[in-house]
Amino acid sequence: MTLDTTPAPVALGENGEPLPTTTARITKKRKPKQKQDKNAIDADQEGQLWPIPYIIDPPSEGGLRRVAPYHYTYKTWVKQRWRGRELLEVFESEFRDRPLEYYRQAMLAGAVRVNNKQVPPNHVLTNGELVSHTIHRHEPPVTADPIAVLHEDEDMIVIVKPSGVPVHPAGRYNYNSVIEIMRAERGRGWTAYPCNRLDRLTSGIMFIAKNPGAAEVLSAQIAARTVRKEYIARVIGEFPDGEVVCDQPILQISPKLGLNRVRANGKHALTVFKKIAYYPPSSSLSSSSPSPSESPGTGETHATNSNGENNKERPWTGAKGYSILRCLPVTGRTHQLRVHLQHLGHPIQNDPIYANQKVWGARLGRDDAAASENTDEDIISRLDRMGKQEVADAVAYHDEMVDEYYKKKAEKMSGELCDVCDTPLYTDPGEQELSLWLHSLRYEDAGGQWRYVSPLPQWALPPLGMAGPTTVGGMEELVEAVKDENPEIA
Repeated sequence: MTLDTTPAPVALGENGEPLPTTTARITKKRKPKQKQDKNAIDADQEGQLWPIPYIIDPPSEGGLRRVAPYHYTYKTWVKQRWRGRELLEVFESEFRDRPLEYYRQAMLAGAVRVNNKQVPPNHVLTNGELVSHTIHRHEPPVTADPIAVLHEDEDMIVIVKPSGVPVHPAGRYNYNSVIEIMRAERGRGWTAYPCNRLDRLTSGIMFIAKNPGAAEVLSAQIAARTVRKEYIARVIGEFPDGEVVCDQPILQISPKLGLNRVRANGKHALTVFKKIAYYPPSSSLSSSSPSPSESPGTGETHATNSNGENNKERPWTGAKGYSILRCLPVTGRTHQLRVHLQHLGHPIQNDPIYANQKVWGARLGRDDAAASENTDEDIISRLDRMGKQEVADAVAYHDEMVDEYYKKKAEKMSGELCDVCDTPLYTDPGEQELSLWLHSLRYEDAGGQWRYVSPLPQWALPPLGMAGPTTVGGMEELVEAVKDENPEIA
C-alpha cells in the first residue's frame, strides 16, 4: 500500500512566464460564535479510518487510486419528502446503487436502523427520526493523477483538480475525493474550505481556502462576477469562427438528477465561445469510417453506414473531427457550458449526459428550446432509466476516432459478489467515465491583482502529426464580446 505524492509546479502564464506568487490580500474577520445546531450530526462518523487505506496502481496497470473496502455508517435525519413513507420505499427510490433485496435484508438484519433501533422494512418514517445504515463500503476507483499545486500561501491553495475525482465526499465516493486525498497528504486535522465548484468529471483550477474568512472573501468575489474564469472544451464537429455568444436561458428540469436544458422560461445565462483549433479525422481513420453522401436537392451531407443506408437520423455522423474551444461563462448556471454547447449543436464529445443519444434522441437536443422534440418528462424518464448495466452513450463513443476498446470498458456490474457483504461488485471504470473534455483553465481578478493559468490538458493539444496551439492568449477578445452589457467583468 502506497500513498501518492503531490508535486508543486510553478504557475505559468500564457507564454510560459512565471506568475506572481502573491494573491490579493484577504482580510480575516472574526465571526460571532454560532449556536450549535441540535440537529447537526458529528462529522466524525463511525468508520472513519486513519491512515486512509489508499492503494495506488502503477500506470502500467491503469494508474488508478483505490480504497480498500471498509465498514462505514451513514447517518441522516428524515427529510421532509420522506415523512409518511415506508423505510424500504425510501431506500428504493433514494439510494439506487444497491438492489432492493439488499436493503430489505439489511433492515431485517439490523444494518439499517432508525433512532439506533432495529425496525421492519415497512416502518413509517416521521419527522425527527435519525436513519443510519452500516455498510461494507466499496468506493469506485479514481485516477491516481496527482493534485497539482499552482500556488500556496497562508490563506489559499490553488490546485489543478484531476478529472474524475469529486471535490467532496458524496454518493459512492468518500476517501476518493479531493478533500480527503489532500487531508491524507497534509494531516488528519487539516480542514479545507473550497471556494469554487467543479463537477466530478471536470478538471482544472480550484481554490481551497485554509480558513473560513479567506473562503468568504473569494466566494463573494466569484458571486459578484468580478472574478473572470475561462474553460477549454473539446466539442464534436467544426465550430464556427469568431466569438460566438450564446444567451439562451437555462432551466433545471430535474433537481434530483441534476439535469438542465435550454428553455425559454429558464434563468438568464450567457457564454462566449471561441474556436482555437479544428482537427479533422486523420486519413487512416476516415478511410475506414462511414462515407458521406449528399441528400438530393438539400445540399446536406449525411454519413452512409456499412449497409449503404443513409444515416439522416444520426446527424452527428456527418460532423467530422473536433474543435477545441475557449469558453467564458459570464453567468454561472449549473452545467452552463455543457448545455449551451449542446444547444448550439456542438456538444462536448465525451459528455455522458448532454451528448447522449439515448436520452436526447437523434438531434441530441440541438435548438430545442421549446421542447418540441423531447418533453422534459421524456428526457427525465430516459435518463432515470439508465443504470450501470447500460453504457453511457456519448457521441464520442460512436466516433471513428475513439477506440472501440474504451466503449467496452465502461463501469458496470461484474456479476461477482463481495465475499464479506455479498454486495454486487462493479468493474473498473472506463476512460470515458473518468474524464470529461472540459477543463477549468484560468481564473483572474478583473482588476488585474492576480491570475492563475493551468497548462492545457492532453486532450486539447494537437494530435500526433498535426499542428495546433499549445497555449492560449489573454481574455481580452472574449471579454470584448460582452463587456458593454456586463461591465463588471471588463
